[in-house]
Amino acid sequence: MIKSVLFVCNMNSVRSPMAAAILEHDARGKMRVDSAGVYEGGLDPFIGAVLGEAGMILGDYEPKAITDTRLDSFDLVIALTPEAAGELRRSMAREKIEYWPIDNPSDAIGGREALLNAYRAVRDDLRARIQVRFPGLYEKP
Repeated sequence: MIKSVLFVCNMNSVRSPMAAAILEHDARGKMRVDSAGVYEGGLDPFIGAVLGEAGMILGDYEPKAITDTRLDSFDLVIALTPEAAGELRRSMAREKIEYWPIDNPSDAIGGREALLNAYRAVRDDLRARIQVRFPGLYEKP
């Protein structure tokens, strides 16, 4: 049984903290959830906006690098970028790693609404993948 999950992307500024916030919200304390990046970046302000629309919060999360994280303390590590997957494969057992290819919403072109729509699409993609990967969280008692 999986009791702890770490999400990893490149900078720990968009995809991995968003995925962690979604799983943490949906797990309601049933799992330990965290995120990290291959490198430490700055938190993207659009994340809070799109999570808030779905009734989720990021809290006082501070981005960090995988070098500041005990990878061996997690049952499952989910890489959200090819770079993160490659880096993780160099430092931990492959059977503990999953790779989910997730688009980078900050690559979207256009004004504020176009960017928000890209971030919403990533939020919804992550939530759908989480629901498939952890179905027990969504079963009615």
